[in-house]
Amino acid sequence: MVGNDNWINSYLDAILDAGKSAVGGDRPSLLLRERGHFSPARYFVEEVITGYDETDLYKTWLRANAMRSPQERNTRLENMTWRIWNLARKKKELEKEEACRLLKRHPETEKTRIDATADMSEDLFEGEKGEDAGDPSVAYGDSTTGVSPKTSSVDKLYIVLISLHGLVRGENMELGRDSDTGGQVKYVVEFAKALSSSPGVYRVDLLTRQILAPNFDRSYGEPAEMLVSTTFKNSKQEKGENSGGYIIRIPFGPRDMYLTKERLWPFIQEFVDGALSHIVRMSKTIGEEIGCGHPVWPAVIHGHYASAGIAATLLSGALNLPMAFTGHFLGKDKLEGLLKQGRQSREEINMTYKIMRRIEAEELSLDASEIVIASTRQEIEEQWNLYDGFEVILARKLRARVKRGANCYGRYMPRMVIIPPGVEFGHIIHDFDIDGEEENHGPASEDPPIWSQIMRFFTNPRKPMILAVARPYPEKNITTLVKAFGECRPLRELANLTLIMGNREAISKMHNTSASVLTSVLTLIDEYDLYGQVAYPKHHKHSEVPDIYRLATRTKGAFVNVAYFEQFGVTLIEAAMNGLPVIATKNGAPVEIHQVRGPYTYVVPCY
Repeated sequence: MVGNDNWINSYLDAILDAGKSAVGGDRPSLLLRERGHFSPARYFVEEVITGYDETDLYKTWLRANAMRSPQERNTRLENMTWRIWNLARKKKELEKEEACRLLKRHPETEKTRIDATADMSEDLFEGEKGEDAGDPSVAYGDSTTGVSPKTSSVDKLYIVLISLHGLVRGENMELGRDSDTGGQVKYVVEFAKALSSSPGVYRVDLLTRQILAPNFDRSYGEPAEMLVSTTFKNSKQEKGENSGGYIIRIPFGPRDMYLTKERLWPFIQEFVDGALSHIVRMSKTIGEEIGCGHPVWPAVIHGHYASAGIAATLLSGALNLPMAFTGHFLGKDKLEGLLKQGRQSREEINMTYKIMRRIEAEELSLDASEIVIASTRQEIEEQWNLYDGFEVILARKLRARVKRGANCYGRYMPRMVIIPPGVEFGHIIHDFDIDGEEENHGPASEDPPIWSQIMRFFTNPRKPMILAVARPYPEKNITTLVKAFGECRPLRELANLTLIMGNREAISKMHNTSASVLTSVLTLIDEYDLYGQVAYPKHHKHSEVPDIYRLATRTKGAFVNVAYFEQFGVTLIEAAMNGLPVIATKNGAPVEIHQVRGPYTYVVPCY
């Protein structure tokens, strides 16, 4: 792959580290494989209570029991049960590795290690010494190191990705059609394509929801779709009959309805049942092809967003496989941001976004994960640090102990791996090469080209174009951009404003939140009399997005992102790739994406 080797290699390296025993064939069978089903209660009794050191669990137990609401208390106790299960699994792996090290080490070296352990305080929160304890790289990995994955020891990997919400398909994605079909959909599809063409990876399955609802394209109802990577033609990896990347659509929930992410929660278990059947069946199939008849289980199950995270947690527990998690946009951070705006109470926010259910799912996913993929250091240190299952200082101390070979007393936190934001990641974002030449998208469409759809709005189309690409959602802060443009007469005389706000038919048929934002935008255009100066086309194709950036570049314009908070900011990378000056919010990833600030990058507060 061009431009993504560091990120993909670091990802593969991390999952191989997390699942060495899973792919090595020496991992003992779990109840699911021996008995045909998985009983969490029986596993808890047999594997945890009888063999787990209860050090440091008493405080957590008291906190859980102190909950007033029975439902909340039961949820917390269930969360704790899974946390104990995960700790016990990790403890057994560490004990096995420690035993192997003891056999190989020289007695003098072992004595030094024992002395170092004895000198450390038993309480990890105080008394920890050494330079490693304060080194951020000890607490979480950084994928910019460019270390190649250890694929030599494992020939063919099977990887499972999960992303449940939105409209997911491999080509002609309807990005912006609704609030759930945005950057995450693009991310996971391109990620699956890139992984499937990586050396050492045999098959990648992206599991999502099958949608058979009317008024939606039939492609969303197809049980399987093969993903064709743009880098496949350059890959030297030999592909088998069943190898490659696939979107697998699992039916769950009402068959004839499209559901937003907030309405998927009651049907997660139904998805898990269907996904479990698919994984078991596919593992046997791959085993017959490349595993000498033995099942080839996934090297990792990777959940994207909270709902997919809890599904991955259940699958990981049932199959005893390593789990990775990407939050994309975390619930606690969103809750704090909405409360600061003061427009809704906590109860109203929870009713609209099911935010407490989402936070609990993120806590559970954090506890069960071997690896957590983060976009920035800010996400780790300021967002994940809000959760019970992760604490930055403690994570650094635990990693320092692991590096020294010291005892962690059964305590465990997932490894945090940072995506290198802006480091050549944009090469897979859209279908154009590094020189900006368009790929062949087939026969020309009968629809007018996107540039003509935009230019028809302007009285003077020769002015520089201020471009914003964002879903019509409150946190994207589009109305503030329109208001600022309308109130600055010199800016209106100098430039035009183009708002790419997804695809829509009638505003009256849109989701209430998106409809409200679009109505506010149109009201502001009328209030400031911006007709002839603002473009807001109703439709654009996915393949036309690069043309929109190039059009803004040709007019000597600029790209603007004024979101209240930007978790990653793929559009910033796309704009910069096309030579556009970038003006972006300082809240979130843009500060790290554009670490080298030159005359073409401006990071500003957006409130």
